[in-house]
Amino acid sequence: MHIDELLRRYQSGERNFKGVNLIGGYLYGANLSGANLQGASLSEVDLSEANLTGVNLREASLVRANLTGANLTQANLNGANLFEAKFTGATLHGAHLKMADLTDADFTAANLEKANMYGAYLMGTLLQGAIMPDGTIHA
Repeated sequence: MHIDELLRRYQSGERNFKGVNLIGGYLYGANLSGANLQGASLSEVDLSEANLTGVNLREASLVRANLTGANLTQANLNGANLFEAKFTGATLHGAHLKMADLTDADFTAANLEKANMYGAYLMGTLLQGAIMPDGTIHA
């Protein structure tokens, strides 16, 4: 699916985009709140400043995706592949990251307050200045 088609369908009320392939796409500042992108291929997609509140990204591939400043409040990222994804300054308040692969991901200054990170793989993950699930700020 092309990005223009996804945005057109989203604006017309459609929310189910399960398994969509948008590899390398440009969705800077897009509003996709409440969308179902379960199992989607979003590697190297620019979603910086996007509104992804409540989005279902369960088991999606976001390898090297740019989510700088994105709003992922209450988003479901359980089991997602977030290898080298960039979440600098993103809001992930109450997000679900259970069993997600966060290898070498950048969460610098991100808000992870009340996020569920049970079993997430954190090898090489950058968390400088991030607000952690318990409300503390990571040094």
